[in-house]
Amino acid sequence: MTATVDRRPPVGLRLSAAVAGTFFVLPAAYLIWRALTDDADPIGLIGQDAVLGPLRRTLVLAVLVSVTSAVIGTVSAWLVTRTDLPGRRVFDALVALPLVFPTFIGAAAMVRSLNPGGMIDDALTGVGLPSIPALDGLWGAWYVLTIFTYPYVHLSVAARFRRLPGSIEQSARLLGNSGLHVFTRIIVPQARTAITAGTLLVFLYTISDFGAVAILRYDTLTRAIEANFTGFNRPVALALALILLVLAALVVTAERWANARQPRVGTVRNLTPVRTPLGRGRWMGLGFVSILVLAGLVIPVAALLDWSIRGFDRAQRGGRGLTIDVGEMAGTTLNTVAVSAVTAVLAVLAVLPIALLVARHQSRVGSAAHALAIATFALPGLLVALAAKFWILQSDWTFATFDDSMITLIAAYVVRFVALAMGATLVAVQLVPDRFHDVARMAGADPLRRLTSIDLPLIWPGALGAAGLVLLSTMKELPISLLLTPIGFETLATRIFGSFSESFLAEAGLMALSLVVFSFVATWFLIIRPASRD
Repeated sequence: MTATVDRRPPVGLRLSAAVAGTFFVLPAAYLIWRALTDDADPIGLIGQDAVLGPLRRTLVLAVLVSVTSAVIGTVSAWLVTRTDLPGRRVFDALVALPLVFPTFIGAAAMVRSLNPGGMIDDALTGVGLPSIPALDGLWGAWYVLTIFTYPYVHLSVAARFRRLPGSIEQSARLLGNSGLHVFTRIIVPQARTAITAGTLLVFLYTISDFGAVAILRYDTLTRAIEANFTGFNRPVALALALILLVLAALVVTAERWANARQPRVGTVRNLTPVRTPLGRGRWMGLGFVSILVLAGLVIPVAALLDWSIRGFDRAQRGGRGLTIDVGEMAGTTLNTVAVSAVTAVLAVLAVLPIALLVARHQSRVGSAAHALAIATFALPGLLVALAAKFWILQSDWTFATFDDSMITLIAAYVVRFVALAMGATLVAVQLVPDRFHDVARMAGADPLRRLTSIDLPLIWPGALGAAGLVLLSTMKELPISLLLTPIGFETLATRIFGSFSESFLAEAGLMALSLVVFSFVATWFLIIRPASRD
């Protein structure tokens, strides 16, 4: 049945979409305008080492992390989806779970566990092995970000591998090709676009990361922006922000291009899935995925538990007591969940008119607003917060009204994560059968009646999933929380980062465990389980 398109969308729908689209683009537009019009000429500073140095370090780190993650994610995806690896179903879930760790928590856990005096270092030196080199700088940032971002490649490539018909391996094996040859010459080329898309996501995540590089003391663009802004060096902060914005936009454009080129693959499956026999390599494969689980899941969780237990034990022995109690933890957790939930609801409400225009009407306003919502994916949280701060400081009125305000914090969260809500909500709207609207229209139902009686009840499950993705991301967001959270209102991210910085490890471990548990539940039900069913 041909889709029915209403060419005259309600004025209210178009107005809502236009307002939302304008709101989404404001932070990026404001930063560009400030960079071009500022009296201190930040554009003229771009060629100086204060700007080129952080850019160079950012690119080096992003390339290293992206390449390493591409290799690890592709190999792990192949092992758990297309081979006879022992325990592959269990490892299929476990190797994706490092996603539940915000990178700043993972970095702190690695530093405190692997560096001299840490849990792992003590265990190694206790049996006569040498200490691990200090985990900081480029080496530390490369290791930590790779461990906690390779799942982006793994999930993308694993989904692609599951859609490949088993006849590919069967034909190659019948022609006498080895398992390694089948993987490198046949399977990997089939997943090239998925590998590229996942790798570009890792690249974008790396250039926008702030928490991990701050803890590991590696001066990338994000750390340099924060240092210059807090140090009142506005021109350099603006120049760095402009470079990061352009770099992120280029990466997102490349990611969209890669996704558009990804060919459609049928979902035909053999009754008995083809598994490439690993032979003697089974144990190498098992060791590979076990190391990933150990590094990205077991060690961080063990570190958080170790800090928490040591803190309780110290307090019981009469040493320094914990600086937080159950009530404070509950309050901070409630703050985090509440502000994240409000952000999630507002993000879905903001994109719903746009999704309706795109799916139900031929509207240029809807298409433009949709493009702007997706483009916010290129805007790192630090730049959203920086734009808000610069705007607030423009006048006495904006400072008095929006500084230290929950409105500013939630608005920044919505802009940062609206792209997540846009994709899932649009899919939900597109799945509503057109014939339902045709029948309702012939029965005389007006647009509002069709929205409330047809669209909203059917969109609800998909919109809930979109809200869940925004909720998960907001809970882990650090730069916006650090710069815009009102005084007296603390989130888990800000409390954890502050406790790590002040060496209150027991407190940081307890709050990090709380955040990781919430992140695990959301990641499992929203990302891992749906991906495994593809």
